[in-house]
Amino acid sequence: MIKQKTGAAASRTRSAALALTLVLSATIGFALPAAAADKVRIAMVVKSLGNGFFDAAHEGAKEAAKQLGDVDIIYTGPTTPTAEGQIEIVNSLISQKVDAIVISANDANALVPITKKAMQRGIKVLSFDSGIAKGGRLMQLNPSNAELIGVKQIQMASDAIGGAGEVAILSATAQATNQNIWIGEMKKALAKPEFAKIKLIATVYGDDQSDKSYREAIGLLRSNPNLKAIIAPTTVGINAAGKAVVDEKLVGKVYVTGLGLPSEMAGHVKSGAVKSFAIWNPIDLGYAATYAAYQFVKGKAQGKDGESISVGRMGSIKLDAAGEAALAPPFTYDASNVDKFAKIF
Repeated sequence: MIKQKTGAAASRTRSAALALTLVLSATIGFALPAAAADKVRIAMVVKSLGNGFFDAAHEGAKEAAKQLGDVDIIYTGPTTPTAEGQIEIVNSLISQKVDAIVISANDANALVPITKKAMQRGIKVLSFDSGIAKGGRLMQLNPSNAELIGVKQIQMASDAIGGAGEVAILSATAQATNQNIWIGEMKKALAKPEFAKIKLIATVYGDDQSDKSYREAIGLLRSNPNLKAIIAPTTVGINAAGKAVVDEKLVGKVYVTGLGLPSEMAGHVKSGAVKSFAIWNPIDLGYAATYAAYQFVKGKAQGKDGESISVGRMGSIKLDAAGEAALAPPFTYDASNVDKFAKIF
């Protein structure tokens, strides 16, 4: 049986408890009431808002946050896909003292100074989809292997036009890291004997803006009467090019292929402007990028050559000497499956 303290003894006990409480409060800087401070805040900075690909990536980020349990996602990006807009946003996120930034870069090099500043402030910076130069991030998560993506697009174009003819590329911005790498791989593929009868006649840039991409596609169609295919390694560009082919009444004469979202491309497949296109799952990409960022914040990943990083339901990814990892190969969509996937993303 425990005896209760009475009188002076009880008073001394209460005084001691009060003193201890005051000491603890001073030590932790009133952190106890701020339970939200324990949350890991991960900012996803996309190329531009209103892009279906990144909206889907955001869904993946939210899925990862829910699974991890202690993550808050800040989803943001400029209204137009510019490096300047992203720099301004990253600067704001530094002021907000977020724990991590996951970014798809509009310019690989222009962002390095501001992301270096973020890392100097203890913020973990990762790039995904379109990378930042190595000095400006801890790792880059590529949606797939660059060579596979390049060859896949040339193969789809070849299949659409019967293995011979003139083709053109409609890209995003001239500085877009991923676009330029994929275009380089497409040119390598075109040097292979099996694609010897395909000729690349032009590469134009729509800056990942629907109206400009549409105008560039119209320009290609009107300036090149022998054009057989437009390859657009951008979800905005391929959608705009499909519309341009329909509007110019060139369905069956010019085919569009590249990387697109099933929800946006189903109509173009039905119209005949597109025979096939490819994309990885942006939901999975956003999920894995968020999960990887969490591992860095928690000290479970450092970004070393050969390091394996757990990314939840996606398994693990392995970093190479450049601090890059690939998530999955691109998947082909056509009339046989596009409607099914259009309901998902």
